[in-house]
Amino acid sequence: MASSISTAGSGSASGTTTKSGSTTATGGSAIAGNFNQFLTILTTQLRNQNPLDPLDTNQFTQQLVQFASVEQQLKTNDLLSTMTTANKSATAASTAGLIGRTVTADGATSTLADGKASWTLTAARAAPKATITISDANGNVVATQSKALASGSQTFAWDGRTATGQLAPGGKYTVKVQATDATGQKVAVDTKVSGTISAIDLSGTEPMLTVDDAQVPLSSVQSLGSASS
Repeated sequence: MASSISTAGSGSASGTTTKSGSTTATGGSAIAGNFNQFLTILTTQLRNQNPLDPLDTNQFTQQLVQFASVEQQLKTNDLLSTMTTANKSATAASTAGLIGRTVTADGATSTLADGKASWTLTAARAAPKATITISDANGNVVATQSKALASGSQTFAWDGRTATGQLAPGGKYTVKVQATDATGQKVAVDTKVSGTISAIDLSGTEPMLTVDDAQVPLSSVQSLGSASS
């Protein structure tokens, strides 16, 4: 019967063979990972086939189709790799100019520095009653404030004072807002953070901006300002 080679090392008729049309696990993984190895397997198969029972034409055609498919897949992989590298280079070049600029982005975490931290709160409509809770990086509530929110965007500034009147240490703090309107219905409040971009991390799938020591994804940026003086 016709024979096919299952390992790349079988360069002679004495090598390990399998029945025509079958593919071993070793051969399959080799085909998927190495184009040249596949070509070696195919030509060795033709060279060592049984003259009295040559490879079936249909089977040979199927292997040629597989050969072309593997070649195309490997070329596609190379092209995608090249495109990914080029895209990262283009992203690095385009985002480099953002360093030093002010930015406003979606987020609830801001940095307390020199006794100051601020957020931009955007209420869907006027909320006479709003409770703003401030938590530290460990999730512990350090301060709570009650105030009325106007409809639209407004700045909420925190002086760093805790519920006991002590000055909280510098670091990252997160706000949570619960607001209701005059009828007692809940009011949606979006939170945004503002600051200056000091660094950009391109190691992940999306550029991450360092805004006053906080990490902000580029996709969450809402507006950009001029470079801070």
